[in-house]
Amino acid sequence: MISDKIVPLKELAQRANKLRAAGKKIVATNGCFDLLHVGHIRYLSAARVFGDALIVGINGDKSVRELKGAGRPVNNENDRAEIVAALECVDLVTIFPEVRATRFLELASPHIYVKGGDYNRDTLNAEERQVLQKIGAKIDIVPFERGYSTSELLARLNKIKK
Repeated sequence: MISDKIVPLKELAQRANKLRAAGKKIVATNGCFDLLHVGHIRYLSAARVFGDALIVGINGDKSVRELKGAGRPVNNENDRAEIVAALECVDLVTIFPEVRATRFLELASPHIYVKGGDYNRDTLNAEERQVLQKIGAKIDIVPFERGYSTSELLARLNKIKK
């Protein structure tokens, strides 16, 4: 069931450890994932290829507002988690309240951390990089696909609405 894939943050380490004990190579990524579009699907599918289990951290509503501004997110955190959990390539989903994924990464303790091509190792948050270094996680970047952006999609919708 989809709901079985959604894990409270406080239970994430335990669930990740079960995957690790089963010999799974854990991949983690995170993001807002508001108004899921084909760019998100391709990104998550590409991330999953790096290992045996994909754990996705979803920014909570408050942190999305801090990152993206007023009026965001369009979908609340629970809806966004359920939508992402419905994807076949995703094994676990959790919601984290912070802007940065530091605690999520500590708890998931992935073998590999994947980010989109709009990031590089130098632009990753320093605290996140420190956590990844501490747990020995490799960082991989998936190429960014131009033309797929929730912000651009919302701008187009607002233009149509007027």
